Amino acid sequence: MATQARAREVHERFARGIAAEQRGDWKAAIPEFERIIVLDPPEPKGSTARYDLALAQAGLGHNDTAATLLADALHRDTRFAAAAANLVAIELRRGDLGAARAAADRFIAIAPDAALALYGRGLAALRAGDLATARTDFRNLSDNDPAYAVELRAGRNEVAQAELQRALMLAPGYARARFALGTVLLRAGQRAEARVAFDRCAHDASDPDLRALAIAVRDQL
Repeated sequence: MATQARAREVHERFARGIAAEQRGDWKAAIPEFERIIVLDPPEPKGSTARYDLALAQAGLGHNDTAATLLADALHRDTRFAAAAANLVAIELRRGDLGAARAAADRFIAIAPDAALALYGRGLAALRAGDLATARTDFRNLSDNDPAYAVELRAGRNEVAQAELQRALMLAPGYARARFALGTVLLRAGQRAEARVAFDRCAHDASDPDLRALAIAVRDQL
């Protein structure tokens, strides 16, 4: 009976916590996921509770706490790609470029062909001044995963939108969002539109490395 009651409480608290996150009520979400962690459910619920708690903490600007929670989630589930992706975002937000690069390398190891993984490591490398890695990863965004481009040509624009929105979590700045748009357009086979996006990125970017990279990619089109 006690085991069933605990499982029911975990389920109910997940439902309330996720509902709170969906409406942006981070303060209401936090105690729900904290209680789940205390209840110590088996995987994947344990790592998922830490992941959702990290999102809520990050929503309140508690990035150090969020980073610790995401690292713990990855310790419990070493293939937790969403936790890896968000850890890259949090470390970049914290300004810890070494930790961001380590998180990005881990994300690449989990999902070597994922667009978001390449984008995350490329951005971390770019901010750390590793232009060679950044150029390689961003270029690979246009070369990898041909099935993704087929989906775009078939009209599944929501797939591209979802990828771009996740990428924008890593870098909400306008110029970097424009660069991400260029990569999506490239993978859809829209080279002329991609060139316009990279040209606009080069014009708007305040970061000289990003501007140089956008020009380099633009001039190859």
